[in-house]
Amino acid sequence: MKKLKSEEDAFGHALLDAQQGKEVDEIVERDDGYFDTLSTKGYFSDYEAWSKIEQKAMQFVKGRVLDIGCGAGRHALYLQKKGYDVLGIDISPLVLDVCRKRGLKKLKLMPIESIDFKPNSFDTILMMGNNFGLLNNLEKAKRLLKRFYRITGKDALIIASTSDPYKTDNPAHLQYHEMNRQKGRMSGQVRIRVRYQQYKGRWFDYLLVSRKEMTDILSDTGWRIKKFLDTERAGYIAIIQKQPQNTQTKSTRALPSTSHKS
Repeated sequence: MKKLKSEEDAFGHALLDAQQGKEVDEIVERDDGYFDTLSTKGYFSDYEAWSKIEQKAMQFVKGRVLDIGCGAGRHALYLQKKGYDVLGIDISPLVLDVCRKRGLKKLKLMPIESIDFKPNSFDTILMMGNNFGLLNNLEKAKRLLKRFYRITGKDALIIASTSDPYKTDNPAHLQYHEMNRQKGRMSGQVRIRVRYQQYKGRWFDYLLVSRKEMTDILSDTGWRIKKFLDTERAGYIAIIQKQPQNTQTKSTRALPSTSHKS
């Protein structure tokens, strides 16, 4: 992947301005023209302001931590203060500048596709802030999950948050799901980009999944669901456990691209 240019780093510019005290909203644009305007305040929130399931998820963290898509560093900074060895990675140079100014010690400019650390490098992989979505699509998700298996130690965990795309009655979302199914894609696969002021981020695929879909994605990757931390809303967090090699079982069940049973 080519280095992110400054004019493409919309998210980074938004967080940098927010870190400097400005009131900042980002626009998340979907490729069908639908968009949401979101406040950046949550990226800087302290532990006390987090949801109950986010707080609970931190209780599962252990050992050396890789925070994928670390954003403004709120999870990594919290864990660093607790004494954990945390490495935050992100594709945005400006995001890393924000983290550095906020006191995060270990940072690396790295897209998820380039993750390739030595075996036994980490005990916990964080994919918070809906960052399970960074796996993009079914094929890439399985490929990256197998890579995560190789770089983690025994009994490692992935702590990942996402949103169930089917918990909606928005006609625009339902129509988008149907369009995806007609193309043979998973219903919750979206193509989006971030916009802020004159800056326009790159288009990328983002994957939202139900609990059943996540379970199916994990099959044959060396990982299994340990626990779901649920809310009454669409969002949830999965605690994903690494399986010993001698206990892994292969599943012949294919992930249906047209089903949305959770």
